[in-house]
Amino acid sequence: MTAGEAPTTERPQIGVIGGSGFYEFLDDITEVTVDTPYGPPSDSLSVGNLAGRSVAFLPRHGRRHTLPPHRINYRANLWALRALGVRQVLAPGAVGGLQPHLGPGTLVVPDQLVDRTYGREQTYYDGEPGADGHLPRVVHVPFADPYCPVGRATVLDAARSAGWQPVDGATMVVIEGPRFSTRAESLWYGREGWAVVGMTGHPEAVLARELALCYTALSLVTDFDSGVEVGQGVTQQEVFTVFARNIDRLRLLLGDAVKALPPEQDGCPCGQALAGTQ
Repeated sequence: MTAGEAPTTERPQIGVIGGSGFYEFLDDITEVTVDTPYGPPSDSLSVGNLAGRSVAFLPRHGRRHTLPPHRINYRANLWALRALGVRQVLAPGAVGGLQPHLGPGTLVVPDQLVDRTYGREQTYYDGEPGADGHLPRVVHVPFADPYCPVGRATVLDAARSAGWQPVDGATMVVIEGPRFSTRAESLWYGREGWAVVGMTGHPEAVLARELALCYTALSLVTDFDSGVEVGQGVTQQEVFTVFARNIDRLRLLLGDAVKALPPEQDGCPCGQALAGTQ
């Protein structure tokens, strides 16, 4: 950890990994640069106050949105958050709707994930020799339920109180990107019963689990995916436009969720994810 290190008493326990529009939602910000064994994270981290709590924010794609989904250093991002003291992660992101009832503006709080990515570093236990020449131990983390149950319940309650009608429980399929799906792929995903499609939810979730962090996805539907509607299919401009239209509501929701999250990882199994793997 280098520039702008916050005092230990201000170490954030909550982290937000977000994209465009979230860069200025904290008060009393300190910029912190964190060195990790996996290289640099997407950008420096902003540590500040939100709803009376210390929060760390990391721009997933970099501040200028220069990193495509397959080039994000996910391992460095999650490692940097944990090094700052973060134990609970909220991860808002844009997704495409795969079902006719999940139109633009719908908030989905998924409970399941399907990985269709390839070529991404998705574990800290990859068998590469360490600095002393010894192989890291092999660890198989439980991942049957990818998201934090306490975080999900907190976000859902906050969303309902704020006037949203969130979808409680759905499957997110994560594709490699940066291209969008073909119409055939989109139709296939929908027929499988999967609800939304995104490009960044994996390996974020599993890396958080390997670090025993709570991880909760907040998925905003910005478009119908290409197999759900006629026409040319989803465009980048469409995604950015709908996300920008909802950004203020999402920021308010994050504040409510941060305020309501329990201290530490009270009542949550995520912090025990590595139990029995020693």
